[in-house]
Amino acid sequence: MTEKTHKQKLADFTSATITVTPRAINKIKNAMKVDGKDGWMLRMGVEGGGCSGMNYKMTFDETPGEMDKVMESNGLKILCDLKSWLYLKGLEVDFSDDLLNGGFKIHNPNANRTCGCGTSFSV
Repeated sequence: MTEKTHKQKLADFTSATITVTPRAINKIKNAMKVDGKDGWMLRMGVEGGGCSGMNYKMTFDETPGEMDKVMESNGLKILCDLKSWLYLKGLEVDFSDDLLNGGFKIHNPNANRTCGCGTSFSV
């Protein structure tokens, strides 16, 4: 790998973000309010499991951890631990009100394969 290629890959890695659409933000903020966590941050992560190897994990957190990447999308603060960041950089979270397939929709450019329900993936 040339020095320029290495620098470009590092720049792409550090400048990437997680995007949350306005529809998804409305649902997330409503869930925070219901859980008594109004004003908290969305924590995105991955954990082993699921039919494709890794599951997406979305929780709420009040403060960032020491090794978290902190970003903002459409006014929502998002946290991601560095291990998960390898798999989630560039990801988009959307929400659909579709009766049959409604819920959060995750579009991950790093995934090679996703399961039918969209909650797990492999790279």
